[in-house]
Amino acid sequence: MAMDNVTAVFQFLLIGISNYPQWKDMFFTLVLIFYLSTLLGNGFTIFLIHFDPNLHTPMYFFLSNLSFLDLCYGTASMPQALVHCFSTHPYLSYPWCLTQMSVSLTLATAECFLLAAMAYDCVVAINNPLRYSVVMNGPACVCLAATSWGTSLVLTAMLILSLRLHFYGANVINHFVCEILSLIKLACSDISFNELMILITSVFTLLLPFGFVLLSYIRIAMAVIRICSAKGRLEAFTTCGSHLTMVTIFYGTAISMYMKPQFNSSPDQDKFISVFYGALTPMLNPLIYNLRNKDVKGAIRKVMLKRT
Repeated sequence: MAMDNVTAVFQFLLIGISNYPQWKDMFFTLVLIFYLSTLLGNGFTIFLIHFDPNLHTPMYFFLSNLSFLDLCYGTASMPQALVHCFSTHPYLSYPWCLTQMSVSLTLATAECFLLAAMAYDCVVAINNPLRYSVVMNGPACVCLAATSWGTSLVLTAMLILSLRLHFYGANVINHFVCEILSLIKLACSDISFNELMILITSVFTLLLPFGFVLLSYIRIAMAVIRICSAKGRLEAFTTCGSHLTMVTIFYGTAISMYMKPQFNSSPDQDKFISVFYGALTPMLNPLIYNLRNKDVKGAIRKVMLKRT
């Protein structure tokens, strides 16, 4: 990334919540709750899946990957937002800003692909249960997870390396963290190529995976309708509905950020929208995926009995 800087600006000032001082205490409390819940919920999920052999299945393999992703994703941004809430001069050095932005983009992109892999796992389990163990064997699961991680690394690297930004003193980022859209708006050079690259990358990381997830849940819904038991249909729709709600919040808010025309975007609105996919979904995912899960409840009982 090129940075020609006449005024020798090697750091960025993050506005964060400072332009809303009356919300500072409430924002700090909410983010702290979100972060602690993210750590506890996702950490406990990983522990349970590792602890209980009954959870060593493809579904929980992907769930443990999702929990690890959410734990890392939350840690990449929320502690920084907490520290900067009461910082007089919340500056970030240029290398640290670039590192934080790259890590967050990689983790978010990996989650986009992983959610699609989890949807595929559900489709195979419901529509083709007799061949499920053959299709979703160990190597296949590892390959899907590794592809999610590897593709996210490649796409993020391509996006970051394609940036050609020139800064001339404008070093104020109107966001809680170093975020790519907020960063490129500071550039004095032509950013049309950068915006095009972000749009193209968003199609592959947001629109296509989200479309695949929606189609997968449509197939799941069609299979659930054929269930004879009304109680079984209700339970299945309740579970799928809660999963689909979380997926829609994650993809929907990210799509509204990265795939809309940037000339009419509101920086203040965008940074609060980012809280949904950057803080809310990592906190809620372990609750949504575990709360109505009988296997997880059984594993929790085993842990409690072992402690007593």
